[in-house]
Order: sequence, then C-alpha cells, then structure tokens
Amino acid sequence: MLDLKRVRENPDLVKKAVAEKNEKADIDAVCALDDERKRIIAEVETLKAERNKGSKEIGQAKREGKNTDTIQARMKENADRIKELDLRQTNVEKELRGHLLAIPNMPHESAPQGASAAGNVVVRTSGEVTQLPFEAKNHVELSETLDILDFKRGAKIAGSGFVVYKGAGALLERALINYFLDTNTAAGYTEIFPPFMVTPDCAEGTGQLPKSRDQMYYVNEDDLFLIPTAEVPVTNIYRDEVLNGKDLPINMTAYSACFRREAGSWGKDTRGFLRVHEFNKVEMVKFTEPEKSYEEHEKLVVNAEALLTGLGLPYRVLLLCRGDMSFAAAKCYDLEVYAQGEKRWLEVSSCSNFEDFQARRANIRYRNKEGKVQFVHTLNGSGLATARIIVAILENYQNEDGSITVPQVLRPYMHGMEKISK
Repeated sequence: MLDLKRVRENPDLVKKAVAEKNEKADIDAVCALDDERKRIIAEVETLKAERNKGSKEIGQAKREGKNTDTIQARMKENADRIKELDLRQTNVEKELRGHLLAIPNMPHESAPQGASAAGNVVVRTSGEVTQLPFEAKNHVELSETLDILDFKRGAKIAGSGFVVYKGAGALLERALINYFLDTNTAAGYTEIFPPFMVTPDCAEGTGQLPKSRDQMYYVNEDDLFLIPTAEVPVTNIYRDEVLNGKDLPINMTAYSACFRREAGSWGKDTRGFLRVHEFNKVEMVKFTEPEKSYEEHEKLVVNAEALLTGLGLPYRVLLLCRGDMSFAAAKCYDLEVYAQGEKRWLEVSSCSNFEDFQARRANIRYRNKEGKVQFVHTLNGSGLATARIIVAILENYQNEDGSITVPQVLRPYMHGMEKISK
C-alpha cells in the first residue's frame, strides 16, 4: 500500500504509475475521501471543545443554582452529532483504505517503460542453447514413456491441472526441493516450514487481496486461503511487529506446495506441467533496511541464478518493464530457462523488490540506529519453482533412447541415480 501522504502530494504521478502498470485505481476518490475525513476530524474536534466548554458551564450553573436544561439539551445534540460523525469517519476510512489497497506499487525509476512482456529487457544470459542431435520430445511424451508423471490420473483424482508423481518422478521432485533448500541455507537463509493456509489479513498484507482473490482457493468454513506461494506466510511472520534494525537483513527460505486457480488461463500454456493448479516451490524472502534493499535485490537474483547454474541449465535474466510487473513489485527480474522440447524460454523465478509496499499493508516495521520506527523493505524470489524446472531437465537432459541423464548436482539426492530409464 502506498503512503497516503505520497498519493496526496503526487496524485498525477501516481495516476501515471497506475496506467503504466495496466491497473485501475481511483486516485480522485482517494483525495476526496481524505478531504472528507479531515473535515470530519476538524468538526469533531470543534464539537469536543464545545462539549468541554458546556461541561464547565453546567458545573458553574449548578453551583449558582441556575437551571441547566438548555445547556444539557445542547450537549445532548452535541453528543449525538459526535456519535454520528464517528460512525461516518469509520465508514469513510474503510472506504478510503479500500481505494488505497487498489493502487499498485510505484515502479522504481530503473524499471524500463513498456506495456507488455515485449518491453522486458534481457540483462544477461548463461549457458548456450544448443540443439540436440535428434528430434527433441516434450516433457509430456517423455514422462509418459518413462512412467514418472501421470497427468491423466492426477486429473481423475482432483481435476485438470493436477499431477501424480511416480517412482523416479517423485524422487526427482524431492531431490530438487532438498537441493534448493540446502543451497539457500548454505547461502545464509534460515529455513522456514510455514502453514500452507493463511488468514485474509495475511493475503491482504502481501498484496494478493483484494486484487487476486479470484485466483486463490478459499475455505469458507474457516475463512482461510490456500497459499499461492510461501511468500505469503513467511512475509507475515513479522506482521504487526517492530524488528530490531541490528537484525536486518533477515533472510528466509521456505518450501511449500502452492495453489493457484489460474482462472481465465484456459488455452494458455496448459499442457502438462506448464500451468498447473498445485505445484511445489522453494521461496526466498528478505526483510531489509530501505537504503540497502536494492543491493539485497541484486544478491537475491544471484542466489536464484546459483541454483540454475548448479543444474547446468541455460538461462537468462530479464528486467521486467512496468506493464509486465506484478501489482506489488517496484522492480522485478525474471529468470527463464530454455526447454528443448518446448523450443522456448520458460519463467522459473521472479525476484521482486516491494520496497515498503507490503510492509505498510502488513504493518512490519523496524527500529533504526537513531531509535526511529519505520517500515522495512520486503523482497522475495522463487528459489525455485519445481514444475518448469522438471520440464527443462526432462527436455534438455533427454537422450535419444528416451532416457534422462540426471544432473550431477541432484545425484546425491537420488541415491546415486545417473539416468532415469524406462
């Protein structure tokens, strides 16, 4: 959430940022509601001053033996008006907050202009995309032949967009999760194992609500949401808390299953593992001082890259343009791997700096060296999501006989297995 003062002082700049992010928010309504809130507060303060004056008048009149009916009637009107205004102020502030929650984060000045993914900038690439000396199969064909992923039975159990991992497929999934966690913790991240369900306040704090409610699975009886990423519960660990500045930066990594309805995405990358409703992901989350958050952002990207380098997958780093960034991000890098069977790049990680956008929504603050309490900056990055990594491993490490060479770094996690064969 943006600082209200920032919105009031720069309404045209905020409107421009909203348009650049392809979002909709009523900045004029924010300003009008804030003006009304201020008018109500001023009137209540005047009425309370009159009430204090009237109380003294009543006391003086009683001491002099005078009738106080007129003054008391006036004080009754005064009290009724204050009550009416208090209720109105509550409603105005609720409506104002609703409008503020609809405003996306302001893009950082270094975020490139652009209305869509076409405006993203390739920052660097690693590894060469070389064509296989035979016709590459896609991950669906390979997994069916090897009997390691069962999309048909996954759909029978839970509907389309779910999968059953079998044998070496299940082992590969577990190996990736453990490799990601071990590498991240070795890089200085504290491992967290969070709940996979959160309250509405948590989802609002990280920016999923109200913006992306239709993409989340909701348990009505308990008023809980299944998490779309571990970012949500991990970031909310410190909701409504004041951290010690000496402890920053705080780096955390967490595995979780992730649940996304993917409403409105039918027909778009829905084959196999490219877009599923449940997948596994290891997340990295940082809490930092504002003046160090962009330095930490670059470190976050390097940590995510190290995982891809270890797997030996060709990848590239993209700096997202303003029109392709998420609602909450001020700046974002995407990491993409090349998949031989798909013959294209697949996003496997987004590394975002939210500045104080999430911290304001979740009320996460810290006390600096001078003792001043202010909002932290939060960052997060996928480190990594497993589904598309499995796609890339199957397709890039496939052999002509249909077997899959296991990346060297994963073999200790797979009981020394060197190949996945039929």
